[in-house]
Amino acid sequence: MVSKLDLYKVFCTVGKSESFSQAAKDMYMTQPAVSQAIRQLEKELEIRLFNRTPKGVTLTHDGLLLFEYANSALNLLRIGEEKMVESKNLMAGELRIGVGDTISRYFLLPYLEAFHNSYPQIKFKIFNGTTLELSALLKSGEVDIIICNFPLNDPALELRPCLEIQDIFVCGEKYKSRLTKPLTLTEVAAFPSILLEPKSISRKYVEDYLLTKGIKISPEFELGSHDLLLEFAKINLGIACVTKEFSQEYLTKGLVYEVPLVEEIPQRNIGACSLKSVPLSSAATKFIEMIENQEI
Repeated sequence: MVSKLDLYKVFCTVGKSESFSQAAKDMYMTQPAVSQAIRQLEKELEIRLFNRTPKGVTLTHDGLLLFEYANSALNLLRIGEEKMVESKNLMAGELRIGVGDTISRYFLLPYLEAFHNSYPQIKFKIFNGTTLELSALLKSGEVDIIICNFPLNDPALELRPCLEIQDIFVCGEKYKSRLTKPLTLTEVAAFPSILLEPKSISRKYVEDYLLTKGIKISPEFELGSHDLLLEFAKINLGIACVTKEFSQEYLTKGLVYEVPLVEEIPQRNIGACSLKSVPLSSAATKFIEMIENQEI
């Protein structure tokens, strides 16, 4: 008798390959057996899961909805099985980390190097994306932990702050000559501004803080990376809001200049996140400990 779990495994394999014959090859089954499994699942659920076409199959609307949940569940089951057999002394295993490009470059790299030197048998898989995209990967079981910008309000996640960071404004030579005294945040908002794209947690944090002061900032430029913020400020396209800790090279070399403020934006954190409902693997636990203890 075919179990319900086996039916969902067949369903997800067909959904990924969009082909009964390819799914049969991937699962070492016959094509009639795959077709029978899908028919059985459709009968039990009383919905049609696939549109049949001469070129293969595609998920129906209901099928797509079910696939998102079933695939996430199977991923979590796979993770559980892997963690059961993972060596407790970190002699084998895999660590999947979600992290943004900027945090990866300016914060995470030394920890990756230190961990790899200590535990070379552990394989890394790094996934890049925005904080919200990475949170979705974490919930679907596709990554073990994410390293991202805080604040992040999600009751499903365990948050571990690791590094305090300071949001500042920077400018190029042209605007520096016009700054004869520390500026209020209202005065800063009057300059042409350069911000990260709206879905960025960093931008939302700064904008929300300014709104508490009754200040709304309308950017001239919205960019997808922290490095571009610095480059745009360097060539005098406006005043950019950046993370001070990630801008030290530009500030030290005099490529950009920190705008003096009457009132600083409150500090926030970068940290590690994991699912509260899923125990961390030995590798993930050790990696987070290295970050928290600054073992580099």
